[in-house]
Amino acid sequence: MFFKKKRKIDYDLDMTNIPKHIAFIMDGNGRWAKKRKMPRTYGHHEGTKTIRTLALEANRLGVKAMTVYAFSTENFKRDASEVEYIFKLPKEFFNLYLKELMDNDVQIRYIGHLEMAPIETQKIIKDAIAQTAQNHGLILTFAFIYGGRDEIIEATKDICEQYKNGHITLEDITEDYFERHLMTKDLPAVDLMVRSSGECRLSNFLLWQLAYAEFVFDETLWPDFDEERLHHAIAIYQGRERRFGGVLK
Repeated sequence: MFFKKKRKIDYDLDMTNIPKHIAFIMDGNGRWAKKRKMPRTYGHHEGTKTIRTLALEANRLGVKAMTVYAFSTENFKRDASEVEYIFKLPKEFFNLYLKELMDNDVQIRYIGHLEMAPIETQKIIKDAIAQTAQNHGLILTFAFIYGGRDEIIEATKDICEQYKNGHITLEDITEDYFERHLMTKDLPAVDLMVRSSGECRLSNFLLWQLAYAEFVFDETLWPDFDEERLHHAIAIYQGRERRFGGVLK
């Protein structure tokens, strides 16, 4: 479902029906910058401000977890200078906003292959995780050097190893058991997935976890995505009937 930036939607959120986990595909940074005759890197810079804005508002609303698609396994195909700049963004982001996130009890996590990032980037992210480990508010997870197919393959390898070593039987391999081997095993199920910029695809993001999530595709470019757009996405979510394959009576 699309809704445009210029469209005004009146909303009155049901605070008893706030999604526990919202996942964002942060799309449109490059196009936002191009419209302003600026380099793509400027769009990524401005896009980090949106992460901070939405994390604080989601936390205020009582959302338990927010996962953002920061860098996919496929993003290495981009121009080397853009990739290099993206790897510098965590330092910029946490230098600017970590204290504010700490003050708001936000906890930082990541999923993906952080070991493939430059050492300095690894250190910055690990330090932020360590500093916020005791916080009990919103869990802000960065999907960084992450791919949904890769995650499923890695989980399958782990389970095969357990079976090979005789620790489990085939009957032990259930959906619940499989989920305990995913990178998101300690997070609540994703209730709502929002993609900005008007694209309507998952781009290899949380393929298992999004099986029963509600999707909202918003034409707003990511740097312009604000609290109002978040509220509208939640309002759309609240207007959906979640049947999980069943029939509501």
